[in-house]
Amino acid sequence: MIEEKIYILGIESSCDDTAASVLCNGKVLSNVIANQSIHEAYGGVVPELASRAHQQNIVPVVDQALKKAGISKNDLSAVAFTRGPGLMGSLLVGTSFAKSLAYGLDIPLIEVNHMQAHILAHFIEKEGYKKPAFPFLAMTISGGHTQIVRVDGAFQMTVIGETIDDAVGEAFDKSGKILGLGYPAGPQIDKRAKLGNPKAFHFTKPKVDGLNFSFSGLKTAILYFVRDHSKENPNFIAEHLDDICASIQYTIVGILMDKLKAAVKDTGINRIAIGGGVSANSGIRTALKNAEQKHGWETFIPAFEFTTDNAAMIAIVGYLKYLKKDFAMQNTMATARLKI
Repeated sequence: MIEEKIYILGIESSCDDTAASVLCNGKVLSNVIANQSIHEAYGGVVPELASRAHQQNIVPVVDQALKKAGISKNDLSAVAFTRGPGLMGSLLVGTSFAKSLAYGLDIPLIEVNHMQAHILAHFIEKEGYKKPAFPFLAMTISGGHTQIVRVDGAFQMTVIGETIDDAVGEAFDKSGKILGLGYPAGPQIDKRAKLGNPKAFHFTKPKVDGLNFSFSGLKTAILYFVRDHSKENPNFIAEHLDDICASIQYTIVGILMDKLKAAVKDTGINRIAIGGGVSANSGIRTALKNAEQKHGWETFIPAFEFTTDNAAMIAIVGYLKYLKKDFAMQNTMATARLKI
């Protein structure tokens, strides 16, 4: 018996990356991303510029994804797209394109929650990577979100902890801005941290009840720390940059790990999966591997290409929904705020 080939086109446009991916039965055939470097000059994403760039990029990105996959648009089984959460202008571009393409090809349209996709990226077929068994705890960490989610099934998810202010990626980027690093600062802090002493400087961890997070106080503490030391020594940042980055990263990773340990204790679940852009950070990856050895956790860390915003994670959710025949209507609308 020949297995039916299900080709899913995934489209991701929630922020500043225009991405398209083709999956065949859960395996990635192509995963194309067009980055928008224009935002670097502004130290952050400018929504209006992002949506305009999506309009320019989406047709060539989808075309390239189909060509790399070695199929034509007529081979597609369905089109999956990010409905939200994200920047409204950016989401509208991806949503409009996906609806038009699905309508024109007379194939199913599948809406995807961006945060669910970060978690379900672990179910993409990739050699050398294992899939978590249910139930497991997922920590989604990115520039816009910080959540701990209890996952009892592919579409049975409960948020049990989240940030009450800044997201962890935002904390990295704002700390980097204070230090004079470019945007995005997270990867630069990670690189510098490998060269510094993580215990050179002490930053107090915020006290937040339950499994929720807070990073705004830490950002303020870093601002005052740098300001006060720079008054005494104008060259303080330049002379101690590696140690400052290492100390900041050590503190942030410590906050994340403390909450994860509490979540494991509260739920009794010791299978941990991470997702989102900050899951590329070497500090959190090392801390998770250490916890696996020390506490007996089973940890799941995604391949680098599936950490930041990408369309393969949208396509895998599309595939799982296709199997359930969970399709969207043509009148579905993008939404900037969409909860799991």
